[in-house]
Parts: sequence; structure tokens; C-alpha cells
Amino acid sequence: MECIFCKIAKKEIPSTLVYEDEKIVMFKDLNPIAPIHLLAVPKNHISSANEITTENSKIIAHIFEVIAKENKNLGLEDGYRIINNCGKLGGQTVEHIHFHIVGGKELSWAKL
Repeated sequence: MECIFCKIAKKEIPSTLVYEDEKIVMFKDLNPIAPIHLLAVPKNHISSANEITTENSKIIAHIFEVIAKENKNLGLEDGYRIINNCGKLGGQTVEHIHFHIVGGKELSWAKL
């Protein structure tokens, strides 16, 4: 059984895509915690940061390159936060590595 992010990447489940290429999709989070809250997800399944290897680390680098390149188009030119939750105790609820891109307001550590 494929995970929800694999299905979104294959367009089997609708989402509001804001960026897509052959390696990743970026879409709006369904439960935003800020005016801009996106998820960047590799199309190939990687369960968590614990599974990053020499072979698949290029996709993670690509995600960060896209965010850096597209930040103005995404409305993030004044700053943003990139969040990755890893494992149950780290708050990961979907076992497919993903990065929350959060911005559009001043962020603090106490509260998003």
C-alpha cells in the first residue's frame, strides 16, 4: 500500500500544487500554521531522514535548491522556516520524508 504523499505525487489524490518537476512536488498544507505553509516531497519514497543515503541524498539537496530558487515566487522573500519531523517522537505523522516550508509572518520558537 502506498502512502498518501506517494499518491499525491502520482496525482491520485488531489492537492494544490505550487511546484513540480521530475523529482519533487510542492503543495499547500491542508492544515496551515502560517499564511504560507507548503510541503516539499520527493516523488520517490524515502520514509524519513533516517533513510537518507549517498544514493538518495541528491533529491534532498534538490528540494533545498528549489526552495532557494523559488522563494520569491512562493511569497517567502522576507524569510521562512524549513521543518522536517523525523520519527514518532519527532512528530512525523506520514512515513514519507517531507519538508514543511512555513512563512508569511514573523516566526518565533515559542509558537508558530
